[in-house]
Amino acid sequence: MLTEKYLNIIKDRREGLRRDLAPLFPGPAARDFTWEVGCGHGHYLTDYAAAHPGELCVGIDLLADRIVRANRKRDRARAANLHFLQAEARLFLSELPAAARIGRLLLLFPDPWPKARHHKHRILQADFLSAVAGRAAPGCRFYFRTDFAPYLEEGRTALAGHPRWEVVDEPFPFERETVFQARAPTFGSCVARLRDGGH
Repeated sequence: MLTEKYLNIIKDRREGLRRDLAPLFPGPAARDFTWEVGCGHGHYLTDYAAAHPGELCVGIDLLADRIVRANRKRDRARAANLHFLQAEARLFLSELPAAARIGRLLLLFPDPWPKARHHKHRILQADFLSAVAGRAAPGCRFYFRTDFAPYLEEGRTALAGHPRWEVVDEPFPFERETVFQARAPTFGSCVARLRDGGH
């Protein structure tokens, strides 16, 4: 049973997200954006945003300290098209303004939750893929990278088997070594495209 304290926390987070997102998507006109889930300290997305100044880029992470450090990087880079917010992915999706449409989603080295009993915590689940597809722009791309081979295979299978996504043989849109990538002896990538008629 959900406690009143927990419900109030979620209510506050929803209100905070709505407040932070509103100025990024003003008015009714649709606007595509690039979204990184689990942005960490912002290394990848800061460089990505600098290389793509015409794109609105939003990174989220659960931990406040990571967002503070990511915003410092953004400020040093003077990346006006880049924003970092503390948020959980599903809550973020639920509070996106109507005009917001995901053009690219980046999921780089997420927690693999390697123990079988923890697999339910992995973000690459059918319900999440459906939620993303429901807010995606036509032709949206989903970029997934991990150093945990079983998760790569599971993620590829989840994307290939989902009615709204298809796995495609395409390169990543931008290469920048992340902290986790630098530590990984090997890693793999998967790219998926929203199926036609997906929005």
